[in-house]
Amino acid sequence: MVTDWPETQARIRGHSPFLTRALDRYPEVAEALATGDMDAALAVAQALGQPEDGVARSLRRRRTGIALVTAAADLSGVWGLDRVTRTLSDFADSAVEEALAAAMAERYPDAEHKGFAVLALGKHGSRELNYSSDIDPILLYDPATLPHGPREDPADAAVRIGRRMSELLTARDADGYVFRVDLRLRPSPEATPIALPVEAAIGYYESTALGWEQAAFIRSRAAAGDIALGDYFLRQIRPFVWRRHLDFSAIDAIVDISRRIRDHYAQGQAFGPGYDLKRGRGGIREVEFFAQVHQLIHGGRDPALRSGNTRQALAALAQAGVIEPDVAAQLDEAYILFRTIEHRLQMVEDLQTHELPKSAAAMDNVARLHSLADGDALLDLLRPQVEWVGRNYDRLSPEQDDASLSQDEALLAAQLAEMGFADPQTALARIAHWRGGKVRALRSGPSREALESLLPGLMRALASAPDPSRALNRLDDMIGRLPSAINFFKLLAARPALVALLAEILSHAPTLADALARRAELIDGLIDATAFDPPPPVDVLTAQLAALEPGEDYQALLDRVRQRVGDRRFALGAQIIRGGDPLEAGRGYGRVAEAAIEALAAGTVAEFEAVHGKVAGGEIVILALGRLGGGVLTHASDLDVIFLFTGDFRAESDGPKPLGATQYFNRLAQRIVNALSVHTASGPLYEVDTRLRPSGAQGLLAVSFDSFAKYQREEAWAWEHLALTRARPIFGSPQARTALAAILTETLEKDRDINDLEQEAVKMRGDIATHKPPASDLDVKLVPGGLVDLEFLIHITQFRYGMAFDPDLGKALAMLVAAGHLPADLIAAHDLITRYLIVSRLVSPSSTEPPEATRPLVARACGADHWDSLLESYAKARQSVRKAWAALAAPYQEDK
Repeated sequence: MVTDWPETQARIRGHSPFLTRALDRYPEVAEALATGDMDAALAVAQALGQPEDGVARSLRRRRTGIALVTAAADLSGVWGLDRVTRTLSDFADSAVEEALAAAMAERYPDAEHKGFAVLALGKHGSRELNYSSDIDPILLYDPATLPHGPREDPADAAVRIGRRMSELLTARDADGYVFRVDLRLRPSPEATPIALPVEAAIGYYESTALGWEQAAFIRSRAAAGDIALGDYFLRQIRPFVWRRHLDFSAIDAIVDISRRIRDHYAQGQAFGPGYDLKRGRGGIREVEFFAQVHQLIHGGRDPALRSGNTRQALAALAQAGVIEPDVAAQLDEAYILFRTIEHRLQMVEDLQTHELPKSAAAMDNVARLHSLADGDALLDLLRPQVEWVGRNYDRLSPEQDDASLSQDEALLAAQLAEMGFADPQTALARIAHWRGGKVRALRSGPSREALESLLPGLMRALASAPDPSRALNRLDDMIGRLPSAINFFKLLAARPALVALLAEILSHAPTLADALARRAELIDGLIDATAFDPPPPVDVLTAQLAALEPGEDYQALLDRVRQRVGDRRFALGAQIIRGGDPLEAGRGYGRVAEAAIEALAAGTVAEFEAVHGKVAGGEIVILALGRLGGGVLTHASDLDVIFLFTGDFRAESDGPKPLGATQYFNRLAQRIVNALSVHTASGPLYEVDTRLRPSGAQGLLAVSFDSFAKYQREEAWAWEHLALTRARPIFGSPQARTALAAILTETLEKDRDINDLEQEAVKMRGDIATHKPPASDLDVKLVPGGLVDLEFLIHITQFRYGMAFDPDLGKALAMLVAAGHLPADLIAAHDLITRYLIVSRLVSPSSTEPPEATRPLVARACGADHWDSLLESYAKARQSVRKAWAALAAPYQEDK
């Protein structure tokens, strides 16, 4: 694209009558354009309207001048698409603001102009206006603050203001017009006034709005008038637009709109002369709708995906891994081309057109305005992008499985047998139960329709599951506990890959199946591939867990963290079932738990300080122990923590309701425990175990650093020091964490009678064996030669040699082996036993042998070729641990 003005001017005069008239009508703009400084030319255009012209004429003159400058900058290649559409949109904001102000001033010259808001929707809302766009505002008013006459109803005043504003924008004369105003996006436009009271509008969108209206508000903002009122409205309806849980009826509505557009504009669907660049298959709308469908699916969970701007939305969706980066790039490239050619069509005669001309001469004219040789060259430029966008969009509505399941029992039994059910009778009984109308979630017609469309693919996936009967029974139990199943079924129908994963979960993982029965929307989180990425670092994850919408409070934080942690833990469990490494998943569980503690503790501290103030020089600190301290958890792990505080225990807080430091921090600690453990509307989070604190369950919940250090020096039992080998500060300032780490180091490295400690430890292990016997030989934690034996072995060896005090058990073991203090085969034993523990919490939570169909999955997760091979490796691992433990424990057992 050339950039010199003479060439651009020649194209304008040769191919755009509208822009040619503008050049002749406003020579001062033409002179500014000739300098090549488009910003200066824009300033000249914006000064075309004079106060003495009146608002309407001033706006019309400026509109034409700005369109001319924008077109010249566009055609010359100086401005890209974003600058072009933003310039046009900014003018629209100014024009609406001025027209509204004039309308209010005419009727209420002395009143404060408030109580009336203009919401921009569509391309105006997303700041993507084209040269000949309508604007699609929604007009809202607040009856309590809107100016009106003494005997005038506020509703009448609002309508008169809105009507006058529209007249100022739409009226035409020799100077043209400002904007066409379309007010039909308001609720029930055939029956409602053009301006709506804000609370009534909120009520409509909270209760009876349609799915397409949800999508329309993706591109919405308060553009003029009382911006605070407009923002209030948008905040109130945010849950309607951005639903945390998928609403496939809204997504269906978007896809249905595109189908109806294709049908209604059938004559513009075939590519070639007359093709509708906006509504045609593979055109602008299908780029926009493709982005919006994915925004509706994921934007409720991820606010970063909510941009109304199409290009920004595509980039955000790619950044988040929702759509493939190459798909986003191709859509972006197509969108830029389509919008640019759309602008060329409209530049010719300032017409609101999106259709390629039908005549060859008119097609050639548009092509040459774009610096192409002729209309054929323009079609050649567009064709590959149009075809690709159409194919890509078709992915949103995949071909449905036409082979619906028969209602006839004999025919259905034959279908199920053909699918691969060895025992069709179980499947027959389940389907009959679902179809019988007695299941609460399947009582509505739409939910039964959704089930019928899903059944062929679902039953085929279950037939190929490792244990079809078990999967069917768990699915039946899950459906029976759902309050509504329609979105669950629609999601599975739209994402066939999830059906296969669901079948695996139902076959193998009762823990995950139970979680799904409580919250079916957990499956939402597995829609895209990023669900199977490891959780990010703790600081990033904390920010994600704690993110709140404007106006949300502490109670919302409790719910949000529970929802997001539930999503993360479910995805980690699904990773294991799908073949991920249980050790990596265990580290992921650890990061999720630590981030949850960080997010909720920080929120609780802020909430507590608002009432009780701060204790000067003091803060709460959380010490993690056990598996949490080591950073590797299972799906079912409790959180072992100790609460401590810094500063002077005699100090007092400075808030409206002051407390002494000890009472302050103990109450705060209890609040944090509650934040982590109480059930809210979003369900449970973690069980919190604080019994490892000084003096156990009878001691204070939170103690000062000084008291903790003194207790460890003078009173702590041997088992308490053993527990500190896996202690790690996880909440508190860097200075407090460093100070606490110094206390831990002093405690672990102090001189002690190692024989006494070893004797105590061996006795403790014996007591555990007596009081907590293993549930089976596969209770890898408690069985002789299992994880408890290995933990005692590592901890005693750490104290014996005064080294390797790393809370990560695997790292500590590696250091002890490297130093020659423990046999090398213990490393493989530790990894195998830990992997088995993590996977067993999902597939056999009672610590017994997993079902036969699940054994290959467990073997694979533990790195074995098959179940028998895993049992051999497990026996070898146990033998290694038992041998090393027996060597350490033998002297003390003999003494006994």
